[in-house]
Amino acid sequence: MGVLIKNGTVVTAESEFQSDVYMEGETIAAIGKNLPQKDGDEVIDAAGKYILPGGVDQHVHFSFTYNGSKVRGFETSDAAAVGGTTTLIEFVNQEKGKGLIETLENYKASDADGIAMVDYAFHSVMTDPREEVIEEIPKMAEAGYPTMKLFMAYKGMFFHADDDAILKALQKGKEAGVTIMVHAENADMIDVLTKQLIAEGKTAPYYHAVSRPPVVEAEATRRAIYLAELADAPIYIVHVTCREALEEIKQAYSRGQAVYGETCAHYLVLDTEDLAKPDFEGAKYVCSPALRTEEHRKALWEAVDRKWLNAISSDHCGFDYENQKHMGFGEGKSFADIPNGAPGLQNRINILWTYGVCQGKLSPSRLVDLCCTMPAKINGLQTKGRIETGCDGDIVIFDPDYRGTMSVKNNLEGVDYSPFEGFEQKGRPDTVFLRGQKIVESGKYIGQKGQGKFVPGKPFGAAYKG
Repeated sequence: MGVLIKNGTVVTAESEFQSDVYMEGETIAAIGKNLPQKDGDEVIDAAGKYILPGGVDQHVHFSFTYNGSKVRGFETSDAAAVGGTTTLIEFVNQEKGKGLIETLENYKASDADGIAMVDYAFHSVMTDPREEVIEEIPKMAEAGYPTMKLFMAYKGMFFHADDDAILKALQKGKEAGVTIMVHAENADMIDVLTKQLIAEGKTAPYYHAVSRPPVVEAEATRRAIYLAELADAPIYIVHVTCREALEEIKQAYSRGQAVYGETCAHYLVLDTEDLAKPDFEGAKYVCSPALRTEEHRKALWEAVDRKWLNAISSDHCGFDYENQKHMGFGEGKSFADIPNGAPGLQNRINILWTYGVCQGKLSPSRLVDLCCTMPAKINGLQTKGRIETGCDGDIVIFDPDYRGTMSVKNNLEGVDYSPFEGFEQKGRPDTVFLRGQKIVESGKYIGQKGQGKFVPGKPFGAAYKG
């Protein structure tokens, strides 16, 4: 039995057009007007709705720990489905004493297989840059893990990476088409500022942003670009937040260097002043890099529209407010003790449609490119992120007429707050298919635990192709 979606507006990264879409088995079998119905087919009338490819969120954290506190895991991945995302890519920190692939395979078997409700892939995070680990990088591509991230921030943490580790990773990665990503913040600058602020008694959540001003991000971005230039390798800057870092990327790109970057939904709509909310509520908005002001948000909106940045992720990090964010509250505590990160898995596409498409900042096609097509290409997921025959039947029927309010009350992320609480919502993913199987209907998750499967990536992704 197939699925025939009729009378909708198909949106690709290049265009919009009226068409039917037919799925058979796990793939898209046909696209065109007036496609014939076969016996036993499910037929869905999508008149007045958009037909989008399933979203690909290339930046989520289901295993991240900070100061001993751990986020929610793949058991909450149904939140991605109802948000129109059908493929997640998680960052997995290498375990000390273990190899990159060994860590990924162990985590995949214990924490994702049989649990995930959407499809998934992984980025490795190198934390133990011994020579034998560096030599393992090309083997990652063969195993289906063609991307790796290093943290330039978080001085003193086990996952912090020095410049020598980044340079060696870039040199070794280019041999096999492994894309190296960096979290670009200057760890020493942050360390000095943090200690000074705490000594002055400035410990509230707002000072998290003061300890990580734009220059911290811009300096690390420039340094990462120089390291990539020396290695003659492409580099990807994750979660770009400020105008200064963006300028470094634009200048390198204009010189012909293969430098690319993403931003995240919360950096487009939240503000530094959210960190100043009373009664410690500002702790909900502690993420790194820090939130910025309107000046930077405007620059980011322009950057994603003009393709200076090529993806928008969630950087989902599901810490509870009451039990975990309050680790920074009380005598002897400060913003430095608050777990970094915020949940955003479910509302990534909703935010971008409501505050991007509906406000004329993005076209529907640009949203698809940023949230579906380019993330798939960056990470070598060849059957994801596109509505084309032969691609996976990951389809979102999006209802632009829906009106609602974003709230933790209707959120499946499993945490006790939403950073978008009370935000207006225009439009929603009404029906979602994962490889031809319906997993969301009328905005409600109807799939099954463990329905998602691992999708191996191919090396030499979009960062290598220009």
